[in-house]
Amino acid sequence: MRLLLLCGCALPLVAATSTSWEMTSYQDFVKARFKNVALSREGRITVAPRLDVPFSSDQPVVWAVAAAPNRDIYVATGHRGRLYRVSPNGQSQLIFTAPEPEIFALAISANGQVYVATSPDGKVYRINGTEATAYFDPKARYIWALAVAANGNVFAGTGDSGKVFRITGPNAGEVWFDSGQTHITSLALDAQNRLLAGSEPNGLLYRITAKEQAFVLYDANFPEIRSILTAPDGAIYAAAMGGSLAKQTQSQLGATPSVTSSVTVTAPATSITVTDEPGASAAANPVQNPPGIDIKPKQQQQPQTATAATTTTAAAATPIVEYAGAEKSAIYRILPDNTVETLWTSREENAYDLALEGNKLLFGTDQQGRVYRLDADRQATLITETGENQILRLAPSADGLLLATGDLGKLFRLSRSAAPAGEVESPVHDATTVARWGRLSWIGAGPIRFRTRSGNSARPDKTWSAWSDAISGDDGAPIASPNARYVQWKAELSGNAALHSVRVAYLPQNTPPVLKSITVSAQTSSAGSKPSTTAATPALPTYSITVTDTGEAGASSVSGTASQPVTRASQEQLLVSWVSEDLDNDKLIYTLQFRGEDESDWKVLKANITETNYTIDAEALADGRYFFRVLVSDRLSNPPPHARAGELISAPILIDRTPPQLKVTGQAPQVRFTAVDAASPLKSCDYSINASPWTPLSPVDGVLDSMQEEFALQLPATPGEHLVVFRCYDSANNAGLAKIVVR
Repeated sequence: MRLLLLCGCALPLVAATSTSWEMTSYQDFVKARFKNVALSREGRITVAPRLDVPFSSDQPVVWAVAAAPNRDIYVATGHRGRLYRVSPNGQSQLIFTAPEPEIFALAISANGQVYVATSPDGKVYRINGTEATAYFDPKARYIWALAVAANGNVFAGTGDSGKVFRITGPNAGEVWFDSGQTHITSLALDAQNRLLAGSEPNGLLYRITAKEQAFVLYDANFPEIRSILTAPDGAIYAAAMGGSLAKQTQSQLGATPSVTSSVTVTAPATSITVTDEPGASAAANPVQNPPGIDIKPKQQQQPQTATAATTTTAAAATPIVEYAGAEKSAIYRILPDNTVETLWTSREENAYDLALEGNKLLFGTDQQGRVYRLDADRQATLITETGENQILRLAPSADGLLLATGDLGKLFRLSRSAAPAGEVESPVHDATTVARWGRLSWIGAGPIRFRTRSGNSARPDKTWSAWSDAISGDDGAPIASPNARYVQWKAELSGNAALHSVRVAYLPQNTPPVLKSITVSAQTSSAGSKPSTTAATPALPTYSITVTDTGEAGASSVSGTASQPVTRASQEQLLVSWVSEDLDNDKLIYTLQFRGEDESDWKVLKANITETNYTIDAEALADGRYFFRVLVSDRLSNPPPHARAGELISAPILIDRTPPQLKVTGQAPQVRFTAVDAASPLKSCDYSINASPWTPLSPVDGVLDSMQEEFALQLPATPGEHLVVFRCYDSANNAGLAKIVVR
């Protein structure tokens, strides 16, 4: 028996049980968006401290902020090199526009003296009122950090030379420490007035005790020490970043790249090109961000090259290679005995700056401009979210914690009193298919109101429904948003409200099961096969002779030597198998049917099967073309009103067990014969003389393309008797044979 697959087609076919989407833990809620609400490590959402905006610049970024003893706030921006002063009553004044496009660093002495540092190829300026005078020129490409000692000395951390300068007066300064690194990215003074410096690209934290005398307090596993903070108890906190930027390339690519003719300054998080024209607009003169800063786009980038012809390159740090899943940032605490503790790490967020609130450590990140608090148990509590790309600087002030952001450049102030109200907006939930929404319920206390919206695009846009009317109460309420694939909720909290968990119940549309393919194949089975005699069977006499007393042979008990037939080794079967898929993982049940090509009704072979194959006796179907149909249903997993079904019909299957018939019509030396098959076209023909290897033979018309063909064979003139055997195969691979003896 042979099977021939002629063609195929697949019909796509729909399942579900009630389920729910729950948010109950810190890890669930931290993915949400917050406005004037805080998230504790226990997953408790409450109203946060009030967040004000005392100053909003028209600049892309606020690089630095500091509070003066008289409560004035100084704000340094880019990319137009502007310095603003914000008075306690909220009035802002532009007091200095630098010749250079960036003011990366800002420091205020204990007596209120203000210093700013500009880049690129900039200077340290001293600010008196609204007047700025050039205080010191370190002849460095970048000035990343400033710090003022108790004796009035000013320290400047530079790049791309990686040097620290000590400035003792106007135009009076010297190299205090040459790190050998590319950049000195951060500076601070410890409780003993010793200078601390962070570097890039090797992430080294130095303590500098005298000129060219330094001790490495810590070698971080990150390229950059972004921020340094000293505590009254002598502990030192450091924020490191760039963990997704592999330092392995140092060993692969060798030493620090040499200076070239194009502009690139490498930094652990991003780089922006720089031009040399002072005072030019931000649009005309894009400027490198400080190491670790990424304004827009937010993702980390490879260094870029400027098109300006008159630019030069700062000595580049380690080439940037990002590794998915690596830690991006960490916060360390270095104790007075130089032991180091890792307080916090993240694969999603970069920690840019640090601040102390009593004995609590605060830090700002680039995840929607968030501020976190680290408690003594090293658990992070989300304090507030600004919605900006980054919080670049934190600065304590008499009126609350100041937050400087990038993209846009704003100054936020986190007050010590709670906001009157706040809200949390959940991430978008994907029900995987259009869903029927059930009830929204929650666990919480105090005044809480919920709203929902839904849509069929992955990101909320104008095609989504509007936010629903507010719902409240202790038992939840049905969701009023229209049925859709995606849903989102928003909770509005006020007063002393606290939210612990939220649950959205829904019934996804039952996705239909899909039959993807049907395969019919022939196989053999020993069941029902007849025993056959083999050469290994002990030989038995094929006849016997009885001798009588007359000496004559008696009648034989057998008539002669019987012929041994060659029998089939096994019984042939048809294996029908199929492949199905159900996106809801429902339990499926099948029915297998068949019909002949010339028949109209489907006959059931087997109903209610859970396996994906079925075997039938091949002889139960005569030669011909047949179709097999599989019906599938998910009713075992769904109530009848929601159960879905589907079907798939196989390609026509040719069952052909009959070999071609061969008839010899001519005599030697040219033998002619005809081959005819009743079910399928002939596929090949060959011949053998005296059991020699087979030789192909073409039909008389030259093309083997029908169910009947005529063949002719010119035999060689060889003396003696010869056996000539002809063999033809049909398309189902059945072989028909004929022989002729030529003398």
